[in-house]
Formats: sequence, structure tokens, C-alpha cells
Amino acid sequence: MSKQIQIAVPDFVDLDAAEMRLLLAVALYDQGRLSLGQGAEMAGLSKRAFMESLGGCGASVFNHSPEDLARDLANA
Repeated sequence: MSKQIQIAVPDFVDLDAAEMRLLLAVALYDQGRLSLGQGAEMAGLSKRAFMESLGGCGASVFNHSPEDLARDLANA
């Protein structure tokens, strides 16, 4: 299921619909609200292309907190 949301973007902001979807997907992924696959699907990209886009948008592919990583290492 999906929903459509209309957003008025001022003319001086040079974004098209695809860029807006990518930026939103990156932000939601960075917040931990989307998985990598969900972010890629939302952005209309392959997982690999989405991963490459994350760095260009200032987000990390590894969206785990230091505490999560330490816990994973302790359990390994």
C-alpha cells in the first residue's frame, strides 16, 4: 500500500519528483525508518544505486548506532 502526498516546492528549489523521492528515502533510511531495500524501492533505484546515492547525500550505508555495533561484536 502506498499513499500520495502533494508538496508545494518553491520555484527557486530546483528539484524534480525523482530527486524528491530520493532525498526523502535517504532521510527516512538515515533515521532508521526504512530498510535499505525499502529505501531503494521508494527512490526507484536498485539497492546498489541507492547505497551509492547515500554517500552523495551525506548519509551512511551503516545506519547502526555504536551501541548496536558493540552489542553485535559482543555476541559474535
